[in-house]
Amino acid sequence: MVERLKQMRPNPVAAPQRPGAPRPRPGEPIYPGPVRPGQPMDRARVPGRPTSSPGIAARGRGMHPTSAPLLPDVAPAPSTPGRKPAGGKRAADRGRRQEFEEKELAFRPTRRREAEAPPPITREITVAEGITVKELSEKLGVKASMVIKKLLDKKVFATINQTLDAKLAEEMSRAFGASIKQMSYEQESVQDIVETEVEGDREERPPVVTIMGHVDHGKTSLLDAIRATNVAGREAGGITQHIGAYYVEKNNKKIVFVDTPGHAAFTRMRARGAKVTDIVVLVVAADDGIMPQTEEAINHAKAASVPIIVAINKIDKPNIQLDRIKQQLTEHGLMPEDWGGDTVTVPVSAKAGTNLDLLLEMILLSAEILELKANPARPALATVLEAQLDKGRGPVATVIVRDGTLRAGDHYICGPVFGRVRAMFDDRGNPVKEAGPSMPVEVLGLESVPDVGDTLQVVTDTAKAKQIALYRESKARDIQMAKSSKITLERFHTTLREGEIKELLIVLKADVGGTAEVVAETLEKLSNDKVRLRVILTGVGAITESDVLLASASNAIVIGFNVRPDKNALALAEQEDVDIRLHTIIYELTDEVKSAMTGMLEPVYKEVFRGRAEVRESFRITKVGTIAGCLVVEGSITRDSQVRLLRDNTVVFTGKISSLKRFKDDASEVRTNLECGIGIENYNDIKPGDIIEAFVKERVQVEAFA
Repeated sequence: MVERLKQMRPNPVAAPQRPGAPRPRPGEPIYPGPVRPGQPMDRARVPGRPTSSPGIAARGRGMHPTSAPLLPDVAPAPSTPGRKPAGGKRAADRGRRQEFEEKELAFRPTRRREAEAPPPITREITVAEGITVKELSEKLGVKASMVIKKLLDKKVFATINQTLDAKLAEEMSRAFGASIKQMSYEQESVQDIVETEVEGDREERPPVVTIMGHVDHGKTSLLDAIRATNVAGREAGGITQHIGAYYVEKNNKKIVFVDTPGHAAFTRMRARGAKVTDIVVLVVAADDGIMPQTEEAINHAKAASVPIIVAINKIDKPNIQLDRIKQQLTEHGLMPEDWGGDTVTVPVSAKAGTNLDLLLEMILLSAEILELKANPARPALATVLEAQLDKGRGPVATVIVRDGTLRAGDHYICGPVFGRVRAMFDDRGNPVKEAGPSMPVEVLGLESVPDVGDTLQVVTDTAKAKQIALYRESKARDIQMAKSSKITLERFHTTLREGEIKELLIVLKADVGGTAEVVAETLEKLSNDKVRLRVILTGVGAITESDVLLASASNAIVIGFNVRPDKNALALAEQEDVDIRLHTIIYELTDEVKSAMTGMLEPVYKEVFRGRAEVRESFRITKVGTIAGCLVVEGSITRDSQVRLLRDNTVVFTGKISSLKRFKDDASEVRTNLECGIGIENYNDIKPGDIIEAFVKERVQVEAFA
């Protein structure tokens, strides 16, 4: 058996040899490979490729490709006669290999840095939103495959029809030595028209006027009087008003009036970046003077940088004082012309029809000074004033053409909505085929209802417009999910360092006028060379919805000093993500703003609202004090809560609950729509109609700024 196993075992020496091949010597490979002229048989002794150790040569196998790089032949160092070198040849090879690897490692990072260094910027390209890989490669003048390769290096898998966001497009352009100039699709689509347009193409257009003012000061009466004057000789029975904008004619010139429900809609449109109004007519009643909504209208018009014409209405009433009205206007920064200022004031009477023609002439005169012009030959550019879903006609939008001419059959893009103008109607409900600059029309043919303030742009490339509409729809969906927030004091320092904010706008409300002025001056004095604080509204009384709307439109914060927001304003602030800061001590307010400016803002406690109770009756109990008989109208009142007593939305007292009873029994909590008795510690001046607001302060994590 053993003999048979020995016969079956292969003998390497007896391996088949090529005819004429010499027999291998010990330590050489059996088959050294094809022999070329001048090449030695021993592959382990090829010049420039020495073996790493005698063992490799002894095994007859070359080095693995992933092994350490082979070193060229190096002459051995001279040694002392009769003495062997320390370590022998193996130690010398190891030392040379280590030296070679150190040089190689020192050289590799330099080559990598040279390879990763971006090329210098040599040109600038324009990039619109939703640009595709193919379009970007055409603008860069390179093949689309090269752009896709760069995207793959960034772990972004894209095709030639993939849309890129602005940041990624900028990185790709930088990689090919180009800087970008970002613009919207509407701007890019009319870029050639704007560049080739000359002043001779632009013609005078009618002014767009918005009438604003306080309630019951005669805004609607003035509009009705102007409309009646306009159609008295042409159309009996008045106008059938179909849309929220119309035009009148005076001296063969048109004036377009926008009929808005107040400055709230005006602000919402400005918050979306739409500046439609050219002139604001501020209506002030001669027998009433400047009122809170009048002040708000002035602030909104100033924030929009729109010229103001003051119409002093109701001059037909007795005992009016025009000089007092003008004095109030000067206090709000509107100096009348007859007092040496630049604000046009016109005394009118909507009821008697007095000076209506003079008011229209002043509007036309102001329009001439503004030099309002537009090019009716270019594609139309319009702004959405109103939008609704009509049961019989589908989505309907009221638009006012800002530039160009809108025609039936035009394809357009309006925000995330793409469509075609199927029909148009004027302010009297008559169908029209085209609408020129400043003309209001009702448009049918939308795929969905657009947002108020969106821009409607006529396009020629329908395929690209559809792509942009889909891109905007997806971005709007992402934004809705992400819920992008407004500026707050916590985010102020971070955004300041990123260069996004250079100015902090503040809407200030206080309990009295003198306090409001002092706080406003104190805050504005905190401005420095890096950031400027500006109070855009100073008011007295509770924080209202109008204050929150102004802050939302201007990206400002609301500060309440000894006042509180009402219920509707608080809900709107939460919806619009507007930061409301409430204070009762001025140095705490200034310290908080200073901390936000220097990046050291550290909110430690956060106020959490618990509930609100209305005082129905107050009872005086001997040795106890005043007990308020209350009805809980919102949330719940707990025994451990702190309370704030509000009288006409003004903070009267802040303290703790001394007793909370439900009938004769002590209660730890009283919920909504239940009656209870509340005693406030160290305070007895409680009256029916007061509001008791319960809250607790919770410790929050300190937010650190980088």
